[in-house]
Amino acid sequence: MDRIRLKLILQDKNLARLGDAYINFIFSLAITEVEHVPTGTKVSDRVLANAAKRSGLRELLPNRVSRGSIANAVEAIIVYVWLKKLIILEEAVNILKASSRDPSQAISNLIYEAINRIEIE
Repeated sequence: MDRIRLKLILQDKNLARLGDAYINFIFSLAITEVEHVPTGTKVSDRVLANAAKRSGLRELLPNRVSRGSIANAVEAIIVYVWLKKLIILEEAVNILKASSRDPSQAISNLIYEAINRIEIE
């Protein structure tokens, strides 16, 4: 996939809206499986922005964007790979579980895998 198409995905507001709910859901599932206690959690824009920076995704965005816009880009790409069946829900949860003690790193790992899957799509 070319960078232009990837940038369009990252800026898609509809994907970001769905991605917000999806990321909170899969992260809650990962924490639930690790702690063996049902948990519902919200992943903050700060965590998502840090994950974007760690994964290199931030470099694909314009220089002057808000933390919220960076978080939206993360949400968009994560839900995009799920919608395209490039990473299934269970796989996403397992990726998050591997680094669940560091949410930013866990999301970064998922972003990295998402980018890899999109590139070979």
